[in-house]
Amino acid sequence: MTNKRPLTREIIIQALVDALEPLGYIHAFWEGGAVAFDRVDDYSDIDLYLVVDDEKVDDTFLAVERTLRSLSPITQKHGVFEPSLPGLFQAFYRLQDASEYLMIDVAVFKLSSPDKLLETEIHGHPVFYFNKSSKVKQSPLNKEAFAEKLQKRSKGLQGEFDMFHNLVQKEIYRGNPLEAIAFYHMLLAWLVEALRIQYNPLHHDFRMRYIHYELPSEVVSKLGRLCFIKDKDDLQKKYDEVVRWFPKTISEIDKKKIERQIEVA
Repeated sequence: MTNKRPLTREIIIQALVDALEPLGYIHAFWEGGAVAFDRVDDYSDIDLYLVVDDEKVDDTFLAVERTLRSLSPITQKHGVFEPSLPGLFQAFYRLQDASEYLMIDVAVFKLSSPDKLLETEIHGHPVFYFNKSSKVKQSPLNKEAFAEKLQKRSKGLQGEFDMFHNLVQKEIYRGNPLEAIAFYHMLLAWLVEALRIQYNPLHHDFRMRYIHYELPSEVVSKLGRLCFIKDKDDLQKKYDEVVRWFPKTISEIDKKKIERQIEVA
């Protein structure tokens, strides 16, 4: 008796292509994420995108789930109830017969959705499995508008940091280290976004995602050291360091520099 072969990303994707391509209401199907950046490894999940007729979102998820169940029992499903973009619906799946790391992320766009995350400069080079519609196109990034948006965002980050950074110090003085650490990590999130605007503006809102690939190694090393707190004295020391580093980073950001970084990327 032979063992059942394990489910690979290739088996899962081919089954979905075979099942979904004949459906007239599905216009395009592609993979992004690690594939789009040529970074697939044994721990990569599967980031799948579909564009469908506006009224067929529910039918699309039913077809996806029916196909996945034909391969393996679905052990877990998590739906996103507050999508980040208009016209985007998303669900995550784990399969019994696939690696625990081979999570399947399915994003379904309504055809009318104005943004389908297809700017190559930001989202990499997607792998299309089919595209039946001239309405689903990759469009170049409006670099000038993007740079203007990030310049405004950097000013907003400065305002947030100036207003709230001393919440950390207040809780240290109160003897509330857990609250201080919570506020400290809020500051780190703002610092990370500012550093991304400085070094890799296209992914300014990716948080820690891909940070080891996209920021200078010395910056990543310094951030790593700041992320781990040993005790209250260590928190005070590292908070003081963040308070010095953040304004220096913001001061080095301007529209022209953002535009140059976009061109380099």
